[in-house]
Amino acid sequence: MKNIDSRGAMTRIIHAGQHVDEQTGAVATPIYQTSTFAFKDADHGAACFRGEPGYKYTRLGNPTTEALEQNIAQLEGGCGGLGAASGMAAVNMVYLTFLGQGTHMVGTESLYGPSRMVIENEYPRFGVEASFVDSSDAQNVADAMRENTKLVYVETPANPTLKLTDLAACAEIAHDGGAILAVDNTFASPYLQNPLELGADVVLHSMTKFINGHTDVVAGMVVAKDPAMLARLRKVHVNFGGTMDPHQAWLVLRGVKSLGLRMDRAQENAMKLATWLEKHPKVSWIRYPGLESHPQYELGRKQMRGPGAVFSFGVKGGLEAGKTVINNVEVPTLAVSLGGIETLIEHPASMTHAGIPAEEKLAAGITDDLVRIAVGCETYEDLQGDIERVLDLI
Repeated sequence: MKNIDSRGAMTRIIHAGQHVDEQTGAVATPIYQTSTFAFKDADHGAACFRGEPGYKYTRLGNPTTEALEQNIAQLEGGCGGLGAASGMAAVNMVYLTFLGQGTHMVGTESLYGPSRMVIENEYPRFGVEASFVDSSDAQNVADAMRENTKLVYVETPANPTLKLTDLAACAEIAHDGGAILAVDNTFASPYLQNPLELGADVVLHSMTKFINGHTDVVAGMVVAKDPAMLARLRKVHVNFGGTMDPHQAWLVLRGVKSLGLRMDRAQENAMKLATWLEKHPKVSWIRYPGLESHPQYELGRKQMRGPGAVFSFGVKGGLEAGKTVINNVEVPTLAVSLGGIETLIEHPASMTHAGIPAEEKLAAGITDDLVRIAVGCETYEDLQGDIERVLDLI
């Protein structure tokens, strides 16, 4: 394995976890598309099942998946990673590991819709309780802690409000209360933010988004800070079967190599577009960590290496005006998700967060006029011109 820990971000993105194939000299990591692995003899098989190095069965480990796990773990500064079949498989891996009968979780109120809905709708059957608060004020997290709180789960930047959470402050609050801090780092990616360096215990990603970057794979990843926690997560993960397919892992390995290039371009586009929209007479408000008007602008500069490529804004005229925008754009695509090389636009209140009760959406700042745009890598003038055209329709 290449020793690249001291190299620059772009070098680590391209080379972390990678090695030239010993048998063939292949530069790209091969796809080990196999369900099972042959043992040299009975003793070798027994040794592998005792935990000695070696592959046994793809649900329990696969060389292609392992290369991706090592790549993301190195980018996040963790001891190891666990590739998951989807972002929600990664989320549930964390929930199932740290929550159980009689336990409590504190979460960001505007968490990704399914991440919140599953904990509110399914986990109560197993005796799990949760409180969702505006974690952009760390005092709200502290006030929500209980004696049985085992997990503090935050998303920053939050989806779709783009609020930021002070990770160092929340890590201290969680640890003082005997809880684990887990951070959904999907919006920032490891290129822009490393929660483990700020005190978090676990970081997770929907690799469907920026890490893969091509809108053609559904995948998740969990990275742990220390080996004991990784072992706990791995036991739950392989037993519940949410593991990643090797071809899926290979596609993400291909995508992650361009993460820095894509993020730089998309972030540049987002900054220009948000700055222009902030001054547009038909835009009532905008929330983007790169703008000085963002309530946590200074926090973003402190804990992130860039504001990212997603922002939300409101159009004067409310829901109908917002629908006019998203129904008539030609360069952005009307679709959920984010982080692809193309720009996507959606209406969270009726789409990604539709399953959250109306009063809870409103409390979380997910209003009917909110339009979320995940900026891609198109020519900037085409993006601005198209959005300017549809705003003129209002």
